[in-house]
Amino acid sequence: MNHFTSKPWLSLPVAILMIVACSCSSMPADAAEHWPQFRGADSRGTSENQLLPSQWSATQNVEWKTDLPGRGWSSPVVWGDRVYLTTVVNEGQSEAPKKGLYFGGDRPMPPESMHQWRVICLDLKSGKVLWNHLAHHAVPQSPIHLKNSMASETPVTDGQHVYAYFGNRGLYCYTMDGQLVWEHPVKVSSMRFGWGTAASPVLHEDRLYVVDDNEEQSSLMALDKQTGKEIWKIERDEKSNWATPFIWENSLRTEIITPGTGKTRAYDLNGKLLYEFGGASSITIAAPYAAHGMLYVSSGYVLDQKKPIWAIRPGAAGDITLGDDQTSNESIAWCQKQAAPYNPSTLVWGDLLYVLHDRGFFACYDAKTGEVVYEKQRLPAANFTSSPWAFKDTIYCLNEDGMTCAIKAGREFQVLHTNPLDSDDMCMATPALVGHRLLIRTSERLYCISEQK
Repeated sequence: MNHFTSKPWLSLPVAILMIVACSCSSMPADAAEHWPQFRGADSRGTSENQLLPSQWSATQNVEWKTDLPGRGWSSPVVWGDRVYLTTVVNEGQSEAPKKGLYFGGDRPMPPESMHQWRVICLDLKSGKVLWNHLAHHAVPQSPIHLKNSMASETPVTDGQHVYAYFGNRGLYCYTMDGQLVWEHPVKVSSMRFGWGTAASPVLHEDRLYVVDDNEEQSSLMALDKQTGKEIWKIERDEKSNWATPFIWENSLRTEIITPGTGKTRAYDLNGKLLYEFGGASSITIAAPYAAHGMLYVSSGYVLDQKKPIWAIRPGAAGDITLGDDQTSNESIAWCQKQAAPYNPSTLVWGDLLYVLHDRGFFACYDAKTGEVVYEKQRLPAANFTSSPWAFKDTIYCLNEDGMTCAIKAGREFQVLHTNPLDSDDMCMATPALVGHRLLIRTSERLYCISEQK
């Protein structure tokens, strides 16, 4: 397969690799022992806990592992001693997903067998399943790409309820003990080439925000978290996207950030457009987040010339799109126009911004200025979909084969070691860090990794 073909329509199916790596939002952390959403309370994928494990294998430092039914690429979320995740069980025969970047994964027709949409709760300390509830039982009305799942959206929790979203199906609110409180159906809409959905809901104060970008009519919706009732809904001039929105509480105001292939847009909490900018690649996946008082947004489809990473200052208004010869303006602090990864989100740790590229390269930039610290360096593995995480002085990158590369944080590139899991596992979900435990979801099971004393 030639990944550098000049025929862009041949490259599009690769986009489904995105489906996992990007789901996130922003909410204040109540305690270090919670991991309430994708990439944690601040959506950055980092932890200050010094007791997190640095080395593991399929047997080393495994506190427990629990087999999971069905298929789901949603990340686990944690509140206290409980872990929540979603999955969909095919009662018929499922075609196994394939690892690596590839073409030919389109499956334009929905499956004909009955499926179970499920929400699962496990005990954090033992891995025991505490409850496993059926949210919906039906024949799917929309297809997915071979590498996607029908449970790729990561749940979110506020410690009182857990909110599980299944794209093209609906949003379900449960108590922490598994009692269904409400459900909000979502209209089935066609996605680009039938690849399926991925954008997760985000929670802020008393509202849930859901982006539904598709080929028919894209929208951004606000729901009352207590009742599931719609507060407002606005239409978006976008087609299919897979990036989860981010709630940016900056020094001037609170913004809903929605990355998109057409334009990245920022809205206030009532759905009013604040500003927008174009220049993304033809497929937008990665999750935005904030650090150093700025917003970081990226869009890096592998076969595009445009692969920008932007750093945005607070207070923008109107159209702030950069000109072709610009790398900054009044609202955009800096832009690296060919630096972004495809599936993984970028990561800021300290004053540096790290970029994990799907095909096994790693690069580093100054997070405040955008200056190159070091160019792409080859990792001892390839095929990365999940987003990197960091603690202490190390960046960790998990590939689809279950191999994690540990990279020394800092201005010089150095691979410290690798941590393998079972070869039969496939890894596309981004891990969760809670207390001294690391949770890694694979195609077969959920691992709880901790230093064994």
